[in-house]
Amino acid sequence: MPEGSIGFIGVGRMGSRMVARLIQAGYALTIFDPNKAATEPLVELGARPADSPAAVASASEIVFASLPTPPVVQAVALGPKGVVEGDRVEIFIDVSTTGATVAKAVAQGLAAKGITAVDAPVSGGITGAQKGTLAVMLSCPERVLPAVKPPLQVLGRVFVVGTQPGQGQTMKLLNNLLSASAMAITAEAVAMGVKAGLDASLIIDVFNAGTARNSATQDKMKQHVISRSFGYGFSIGLLDKDIRLCMAEADALGVPMVVGSAVRQLLTISAAVEGVNADMTAMARTVEAWAGVEIGQAPSA
Repeated sequence: MPEGSIGFIGVGRMGSRMVARLIQAGYALTIFDPNKAATEPLVELGARPADSPAAVASASEIVFASLPTPPVVQAVALGPKGVVEGDRVEIFIDVSTTGATVAKAVAQGLAAKGITAVDAPVSGGITGAQKGTLAVMLSCPERVLPAVKPPLQVLGRVFVVGTQPGQGQTMKLLNNLLSASAMAITAEAVAMGVKAGLDASLIIDVFNAGTARNSATQDKMKQHVISRSFGYGFSIGLLDKDIRLCMAEADALGVPMVVGSAVRQLLTISAAVEGVNADMTAMARTVEAWAGVEIGQAPSA
C-alpha cells in the first residue's frame, strides 16, 4: 500500500477518473464534492466522503483539487472551510487550469499556514484520465518531488517544468492555446475542402499522412465532427476560459498573440451560439454555419 493519505476535492468528469485510478493503485482517498451524486460511485470503490475541503485537509497529508474555474480554486484553497483550515495537510496539488496569477496567490496564502502549493495541471481529456495517460505539467519545490511524483505518475506522464508557483499553469495555457488553434484552423480547412467537393474523411487522412497533422486531425475531427457526435469531453466554455487566461498572461508578459486573439474570438462566438456547455469540437459548427456547408457531407452536384 502506498504511504501517506490523499485527499481529492472536485470529482467531476476528470476528477472522478483520477480518483478511481488512485484507489486502484492502493491509495487511501478522502474526497469532497458539493455534488453528492458524483461522490457516491467513488465511495463504493472505497473512498471516504468528507463534508468540506477543510475536512479533506484535516484527513490527508496531500490534497488534490480538480475544479472548473480560478475563483473556485481560490475559494476552495483559501476561503471559509477551505484547505487552509485543515490541520493535517502539508501539500496542495492543483490539477485544474487556473493560470499563473491565481496559482501564485494560492501558494502565498497557503504558505502562511506552512502548506506547499504545487502546480500540476493536466492534459489528455477524459480518456487520458481514465487510462492514466495524462500529460502532467508539474512545478514545485524540489524538496516535495519525492512525495508528489508517485501519485501523479499514477495519473500519467509527469513533466517537471519548473520550481516556482504558476510555471506549470503557464505550460498548460500554452498547451490549450495550441489545442484550440489546431481545432479552429482544421475546421476551417476541412470546411473549405468539403465545399470544394472533397471528402472530409479523405482530407483528414491526407493531413495525417503529411505535414498538416495535429491534435485535431488525429483525435477530434473524424471521431467527433465528421461523425457528428461532438463528444470529445471538454466544453467550449472551459476552453474559452483557458484561452482568455492565456491572452491575459501573454499581455502581461508583452508577448503578441495575433493568431491567439483570432482563436479566442471564434471560441467566444461559438460559446454564445452553441452554449458554454457544448463540446469544444462544436467550434466546427460555427465554421460550418458561416461556410454554408456541413463537414462530413460532400455537397451535391
